[in-house]
Amino acid sequence: MSRLFAYCRVSTTDQTTDNQVKEIEAAGFSVAKQRIVAETVSGSVAAFERKGFAKLLDKLEDGDVLIVTKLDRLGRNAMDVRATVERLEAIGVRVHCLALGGVDLTSPAGKMTMQVINAVAEFERDLLIERTHAGIRRAKAEGKAFGRPSALTEVQRAVVVEMLNAGFPVAQIAREMKTSRQTIMRVREDRLTVSPELDVSVGVPHRAQKNESVEQGRLGPDGVPCALIDWSDLRASRRKAANTPE
Repeated sequence: MSRLFAYCRVSTTDQTTDNQVKEIEAAGFSVAKQRIVAETVSGSVAAFERKGFAKLLDKLEDGDVLIVTKLDRLGRNAMDVRATVERLEAIGVRVHCLALGGVDLTSPAGKMTMQVINAVAEFERDLLIERTHAGIRRAKAEGKAFGRPSALTEVQRAVVVEMLNAGFPVAQIAREMKTSRQTIMRVREDRLTVSPELDVSVGVPHRAQKNESVEQGRLGPDGVPCALIDWSDLRASRRKAANTPE
């Protein structure tokens, strides 16, 4: 004799499965209390990843009948619902959905219904992907940047470039700019792709001289250049101090 099981699910703790149980009883199904599995879990969780549903699968046997009020009780989307129904059918369990007129989803009529639902779900998914791609293309055309914002402002990047040109180590620049070495290394990589005839600190064409001293603003606490330093003189003074005996 076939055993009747019912699976009821709600998404939040302030909801109850009582209405689903009453709906199953009103449809003419008499399910023993110990065979009603109810749980609170988000509908975005796949059916086989739900603790209550996993315990239900352990109880089901060949010839049993599982009753649900709606299709979304069996999965997070149409593809998940189909996988759930196919697995239940493989172990000989029939699935009845009250929202579809109580049709057995493992029967020929039920399978045809599932195919229609899957086709609609796939159509909706393709439309969503198409709208997403169109939105991305429109945003790019409007000049919007994607990804997380840069860790450095344009002024700070200009200072980093000049310090790199002056020969300062990446680690020292990162400490002084209060950022990571990876950020400085990315600036260094970007600098290598810039034409050597461009002065990236001011953004205008500039033919650099080999021995030219570079003046560049250091940053104060507010991120604004507060002083001008001749880096060549600074390096010379550091070398002199390093060679002076204590």
